[in-house]
Amino acid sequence: MRIVLISTPMGFLGSGKGGGVELTLNSLVSGLLSLGHSVEVIAPKNSKLYVSNEKVKLHFVEGKDQISWQHQNYNSPVIIPDDSLLAGMLEKGLDIAKKADVLLNMSYDWLPIWMTLNVEIPIAHIISMGSESSVINNLISKVYAKRPYNFAFHSKIQAYDYPFVKKPIIIGNGFKLDNYTFQDSVKGPLAWVGRVAPEKGLEDAVFVANELGEKLKVWGVIEDKSYASKIEQSFPQGTIDWMGFLSTYELQKELGKCRVLLNTPKWNEAYGNVIVEALACGVPVIAYKRGGPSEIIQHGQTGFLVDPDDKKNMLSYVEIIEKIKRKKCREWVEKNASTDIFANKVLNWLNKVIHEYK
Repeated sequence: MRIVLISTPMGFLGSGKGGGVELTLNSLVSGLLSLGHSVEVIAPKNSKLYVSNEKVKLHFVEGKDQISWQHQNYNSPVIIPDDSLLAGMLEKGLDIAKKADVLLNMSYDWLPIWMTLNVEIPIAHIISMGSESSVINNLISKVYAKRPYNFAFHSKIQAYDYPFVKKPIIIGNGFKLDNYTFQDSVKGPLAWVGRVAPEKGLEDAVFVANELGEKLKVWGVIEDKSYASKIEQSFPQGTIDWMGFLSTYELQKELGKCRVLLNTPKWNEAYGNVIVEALACGVPVIAYKRGGPSEIIQHGQTGFLVDPDDKKNMLSYVEIIEKIKRKKCREWVEKNASTDIFANKVLNWLNKVIHEYK
């Protein structure tokens, strides 16, 4: 199969601005290549794929980034800037896809979904978020009524955000396991990984660390500096150990040394990539029972699930985290979230999309 992928218009691959889409795209490319398929990627200028994916043809597009829907109101209108990066990527993608089997869109935005009903080229969409926009939600509903196979979701809970989707296609996610080293660090520090922004709830994890008299290691792009500063000022100096944004290889080396990952989102995560990355290193996870993480974590086996926003309950589970066998965490990823498993799910889905157009 020849597949053309459109990346996120949030920032170039490798910047960290694209959040989980960056990892998902690289994992999918790795899986598709290993299964013998042809892949081309449309991405913002300066993008870099993982070293193992460098033989893939990468088409660069210049233009202005889109505003993330996470940082707009639910009823905000669609804004497409002049010299739009998203429009440029879509234009190039449609041109290349004329000689391909399918165009696979990985950006959660209005324009590529709208194009689905206006071109004869099969356009498939991996929906990477829950319902964050009224106008996108309504458009997905309209397109879904005519082409129900053209959408796939990372988790069932995420798909439930779209009540008109009656039989959701769930593809999970995939991780190149060679990139993650198992470590049996049962006495290590506390960890938190993610974009530093209000919807990620970092302050709850800092609360837990402070109550235990420990430092919290925080990895990720500081997207909202005022939010980060406010948290820092709310707790004793030195409670947060800011570690910055690291590449997957560097992150997993450090994350694997930790005894537990705390996951504290204030919104429904579509999946929870950092949770699986931690598990792949053998690190158990304590997360709010909200969104995709509640489908990934096996309570009492690979970590613990806590009622949303109950940080005191999270604290109590940190105190018994050594009960979790770290090898079980790694085993779950091997059985459920390798790149090949993920790629095969995506291929089965794309075959349905393509068949629709014949």
